[in-house]
Amino acid sequence: MNRIKEVLEEKRIKQTWLADKLGKSYNMVNGYVQNRQQPRLEILFEIANILEIDVKELLKSNKKK
Repeated sequence: MNRIKEVLEEKRIKQTWLADKLGKSYNMVNGYVQNRQQPRLEILFEIANILEIDVKELLKSNKKK
């Protein structure tokens, strides 16, 4: 699972803007945001770079507490 949706909301950034910066379709980015599909690691790093955050902030732990 990723936190792309939460980070976009925190930064008030639209999915269309991110899609444009990534050079990906809106549908592809929407799939990432809705967690229907997970971006490859290289894309995850690119998203973090575009959003100016550490890639770790885009990841949710799947460990049970």
